Amino acid sequence: MRIACVGGGPAALYFAALVKQLDSRHEITVWERNAADDTFGFGVVLSDETLGGIEHGDPVVYQEMAREFARWDDIDIHYRGRVITCGGNGFAALSRKRLLQILQRRCRDLGVTMHFGTTAPELAELRTGHDLVVAADGVNSLTRNALAERFRPDLDVRRCKFMWLGTDKVFDSFTFHIVDTPHGVMQIHAYPYDATMSTFIVETSQKVWECAGFSAPDLPPGLSDLASITRCEALFADILAGHRLLGNNSKWINFATVRARTWYTGNVVLLGDAAHTAHFSIGSGTKLAMEDALALAACLHEEADLHGALAAYEAERRPVVVSTQRAAQASAEWFENIDRYLGQWPERFAFSLLTRSRRVTYDNLRLRDPEFVASVADPATPPMFTPFRLRDTELRNRVVVSAMDMYSADNGLVTDFHLVHLGGKALGGAGLVMTEMVCVSETGRITPGCAGMYRTEHEAGWRRITEFVHERSGAKIGIQLGHSGRKGSTKLMWEGIDEPLPAGNWPVVAPSPLAYRPGVNQVPRELTRADLADLRGQFVLAAEMSARAGFDVLELHCAHGYLLSSFLSPVTNLRGDGYGRGLDGRLRFPIEVFTAIRQVWPADKPMTVRISATDWVEGGTTGEDAVVIAQAFAQAGADAIDVSTGGVTPDERPAFGRSYQTPYSDQIRNETGIATIAVGAISSYDDVNSLILAGRADLCALGRPHLYDPQWTLHAAVEQGYSGSGVEWPAQFAAGSRKPQTGRTDGPRPRLELIRDGQPATRHLRWRPR
Repeated sequence: MRIACVGGGPAALYFAALVKQLDSRHEITVWERNAADDTFGFGVVLSDETLGGIEHGDPVVYQEMAREFARWDDIDIHYRGRVITCGGNGFAALSRKRLLQILQRRCRDLGVTMHFGTTAPELAELRTGHDLVVAADGVNSLTRNALAERFRPDLDVRRCKFMWLGTDKVFDSFTFHIVDTPHGVMQIHAYPYDATMSTFIVETSQKVWECAGFSAPDLPPGLSDLASITRCEALFADILAGHRLLGNNSKWINFATVRARTWYTGNVVLLGDAAHTAHFSIGSGTKLAMEDALALAACLHEEADLHGALAAYEAERRPVVVSTQRAAQASAEWFENIDRYLGQWPERFAFSLLTRSRRVTYDNLRLRDPEFVASVADPATPPMFTPFRLRDTELRNRVVVSAMDMYSADNGLVTDFHLVHLGGKALGGAGLVMTEMVCVSETGRITPGCAGMYRTEHEAGWRRITEFVHERSGAKIGIQLGHSGRKGSTKLMWEGIDEPLPAGNWPVVAPSPLAYRPGVNQVPRELTRADLADLRGQFVLAAEMSARAGFDVLELHCAHGYLLSSFLSPVTNLRGDGYGRGLDGRLRFPIEVFTAIRQVWPADKPMTVRISATDWVEGGTTGEDAVVIAQAFAQAGADAIDVSTGGVTPDERPAFGRSYQTPYSDQIRNETGIATIAVGAISSYDDVNSLILAGRADLCALGRPHLYDPQWTLHAAVEQGYSGSGVEWPAQFAAGSRKPQTGRTDGPRPRLELIRDGQPATRHLRWRPR
């Protein structure tokens, strides 16, 4: 093949070297507009996983790199006059310039043609004259931009300003300095990359950047950047301890996350930053680029044709990149919102920082540095098994069985199914078991199978369940009250979620006459003020019945597009009266309902509120709105906010992923101090421990994991070797409190060697299976 590489960074050079090794007949040309010894930035950090791939792909390159590595294990976090150290991390870094020199020499030795200080020919000429054009021309890729209608790139410009600098101070660890300057908090990301130099990245919010005078509107750009470096030297003189800061085309910029919708078109393929970027705070730019290069080279060699190779390359790499970008965005947002965490005590702050991407977890850190984790929490008690109090109700652990609709009631009346379902979950060890959404009226049901609390027999049916939970387990049980609103009168979930009934539909209501799905669902009747008064009465009656039925906690359902949620969202509430318009108006009816319930619900028992913290659509509820909503309910007497998202409109585009809703819990809890319940794709006890210990939530609600394993909490205790007061096996289940053996094991093994005088004997005993 004739292959043209546009751009001469690590990705293009490594790719060229690999492809040439796989088949020396390939004719590969690299064009780089900068000189061979030009580079921007200072050091690059590579993971052990990436280094393993490089060692396997090109041992010559790896060995040269290995001779240059600066290696270290510790992360030092300087915060509030303390230095918190976490060891066992394992980093390797080297000079970006030295990395380029190694790769350039390797390419020359292999016969790759390289043109430095030379702009690549026009794209049309390259495409015509080559079998493949590799666009490795960086975040501002001209190749990608020339074919933007095909690649459809999205650039997400982040909020913080940062400047990439170097220093002749050699740090002995990966170092974070959280600096309280006269202008506000700034953070330093620093790490060594050779025997004489370190990378030194200064990052801060736009507001602090402006207050510090870095905008310098009266200075030309070049002088402004030099003045900024001088000012940074003064601001961080204590950290630098007499050493200098050095620039290398260093400018204040905002990081842009690049996401290309597709990575190839015709015979043009994107590589590295041209296809995707990940925020520098997780150090993945060069790592991802070199992994891309290895994958593309391998796919070209393995596949029968070019299209198949490019498709295989994107299919292999995209999931890895998306996962990394999700982690990088979580990391970037943590630093953008660092003010939220400045009230935390140093050890918790350090734990929060280290787990910010959600890739590093409690268990990871216990393996890396158990002493560090012991400084944050009692090592004998996993965070998930610490008690938590809401008013006079103490939960023995932080696990909540999330509210899950079962659609198995008989005219609103719960049955033996609910007794087995909820009773079984209570026996499974969770601190709190929540019912499904219990509807406050017959016409407030989602489906004919929804449970209710509006008839005398409903109260008795629920009392049977609460009595079982209280008598047979140490769990508390909570009821979630709600009204379906415009999402009512639909089929059971497994018959067709959100689809209207084929017959026997009841009328639905909402703040505004907007169908959930126009042309499919009913157009709801717009509620009048008299209707609102009747609805308040229904909620109050249901709350009084719930108290008599023996529930410990009451949760008001204001999420997922049901009635009260549809009042809160600007997407579904278009009213022009006092119950609409701005957020204060949209909050009015849900707060009225909550206040009325709080007046009849026992004062010693807690109330929580489930909200959708974002609608996942343009113009919908935002995280900032959710903070205001949470504060309003807290002022009305809510004890915790159950933070979910979405469900308001079928047009939503959620950013699904592991624990994807927890950033909203984190935001509400750390900006307001209100207790929160995190929910959404939390599936492992490690996730729960990490979220609780980092202060991102006070409780964690898990749904599907409890459907998969009703004894999820008990099994989590066994897996962690925990047997304290935070969990108790029912006497009837105690014989199962040790994990059973599964299948044959090969141990214990017999002795296979004789040791004489500290050395293996020359004659060995060899074990042979019969």
